Amino acid sequence: MEFPILDTERLKLIEIKEDRASDIYSIFSNKEVIKFYGMSPFTEEEQAVNLIKTFSTNFQQRRSMRWGIVRKDTSQFVGTVGLNNLLISNKRTEIGYELSPEHWRKGIISEAVEAVIQYCFEELDINRIGAVTFPENEASYKLLLKLGFQKEGLLREYLYQDNQSHDAFVFSLIRPDWVK
Repeated sequence: MEFPILDTERLKLIEIKEDRASDIYSIFSNKEVIKFYGMSPFTEEEQAVNLIKTFSTNFQQRRSMRWGIVRKDTSQFVGTVGLNNLLISNKRTEIGYELSPEHWRKGIISEAVEAVIQYCFEELDINRIGAVTFPENEASYKLLLKLGFQKEGLLREYLYQDNQSHDAFVFSLIRPDWVK
């Protein structure tokens, strides 16, 4: 299966290849970005190379998809958006994203997530898109609500980061709600 490239008004969502390792490292080594990601910040570029290999393997096995977010006006790689726990036969997946802090609050993630949601419902025939956030990550869960996701509840001690367990909010968007 060929990796789908998605276009929006301001963004191009691309396959992440090894030539983007320094971009991935820059994002995943940033403590502000990783604060609510559920993992520790990267400390060496080899971790970014390994993550890109994982993205590729998981895509080939149809378990997940991860796009690089590139701004059309500057050609700058600014973040990623993707599908985790992709179960096409069960018509469900989870969405996740991260963005370099200098691009926060500019509508970039909204635009990227909307494109991926449309791809899920129209191309992959997904019925349910889930999302999991730290309760403290107000910007993320407000974005999900704005995009039509509904908060389903609290997952107690669901995420493990910084040697401790953390609660998480769980959200979902189902096709009938998106179609409305």
